[in-house]
Amino acid sequence: MDLIFATHNRHKVSEVQAMLPAGIHVRSLSDLGCDEDIPETADTLQGNALQKAQFVHERYHCNCFADDTGLEIDALDGRPGVYSARYAGEGCSFDDNVRKVLAELENVPLEQRTARFRTVVALILDGRTYFFEGKVEGLMTLERHGVEGFGYDPIFLPEGYGQTFAEMDASEKNRISHRGRAMAKMVGFLERL
Repeated sequence: MDLIFATHNRHKVSEVQAMLPAGIHVRSLSDLGCDEDIPETADTLQGNALQKAQFVHERYHCNCFADDTGLEIDALDGRPGVYSARYAGEGCSFDDNVRKVLAELENVPLEQRTARFRTVVALILDGRTYFFEGKVEGLMTLERHGVEGFGYDPIFLPEGYGQTFAEMDASEKNRISHRGRAMAKMVGFLERL
């Protein structure tokens, strides 16, 4: 089965492909020849995931899925949330976002830096839509640790672990991450079909 992942982010495509069984091949927007930036104007993760999946399905008439992920930091009233990818402004880098979060948390003690990553996946398969959610609780660290992964990985310490996501190898992170949990639900669904 071929599925289009509505993303240009090669890190996410690699992460997801590693989770899927051999019979499911993931292709990106770039593989489709789509270089457009798909709008993400909804105010929820589910809304953004659906918006992206519908865009691909309507234009390319294929089975596809999209995700949206938010980092919700309790000390920041749930920010950056749905704006996680562009928290430091349009066109910002992962590094810009990390710097902004660390600056905003500068005077917040470690024990009050509780946070969670949430991912919602919207799958459109044979014209029907399905949703899958994954979540992981943790803490925002005081400084960066590790060089693996992307995004906020160097400053997110998952609950019950002594390493940030950026200190873990990809297989370990995928096993416990928010995206990994959402994708595992989608994979289980696809296998039952």
